[in-house]
Amino acid sequence: MTDKPTIVLVHGAFADSASWAPVTRLLLDQGFTVRVPPVYNRSLAADAASLRSYVEQIGGPVLLAGHSYGGAVITVAGAADNVIGLVYVSGYVLDEGESLGALQGGFPDSDLADHLVYTQFPVEGGDPGTDVSVEIDAFPAVFADGVPREVAEVLAVSQRPLAAAAFGEPASTAAWKTKPGWGIVSAQDHTINPDVERFGYQRAGLRSVVEIDGPHLVMRSHPAEVAKVITDAVAELG
Repeated sequence: MTDKPTIVLVHGAFADSASWAPVTRLLLDQGFTVRVPPVYNRSLAADAASLRSYVEQIGGPVLLAGHSYGGAVITVAGAADNVIGLVYVSGYVLDEGESLGALQGGFPDSDLADHLVYTQFPVEGGDPGTDVSVEIDAFPAVFADGVPREVAEVLAVSQRPLAAAAFGEPASTAAWKTKPGWGIVSAQDHTINPDVERFGYQRAGLRSVVEIDGPHLVMRSHPAEVAKVITDAVAELG
């Protein structure tokens, strides 16, 4: 590969592009081209289609890095021809035909399960949809443990919820079957059982897996370590 790839950072549920801010800063300071698009968290198919369209309009190769639900999104969107690699950060690695709920169902629940909030949102011409978010008071401990309290409190009141329907929606493809991948396990994750991450990474045969003794929002608590996994992936791709 002669062109340095554009690094596209993909956020997950209950977060937004700002969740990647410390890593974004580090990558920009190292001279990388970085993009951090929004994920609308409406459905896996729609979110992946939106990301794939975004990626395909970038000239040259792209390395995708997905956090949490963003891992499921890059698993599908990563089938785009110009995607050269996938980095999973505390992420879901779905197989083709598998849903988030099915993957999680094989493991004990995380602390998140007891702290979810369900609200309705309007759907034009149809029944209301259901959004899922994290209890504001529980958010710092469950989602952002290890992040400064004053930051976690801001993140808690600015969540981007995930439509409940996304949990049962099967992945239409699994890009890791044809694209190289790397993974980060958050060993102190209270949002996703770390064994879900480990299982998905092992099944996908990722080139390397790094365990960080950090929380689910590891990009905020350990940005240098996360950035290094991404830049090491770029170096390995040549």
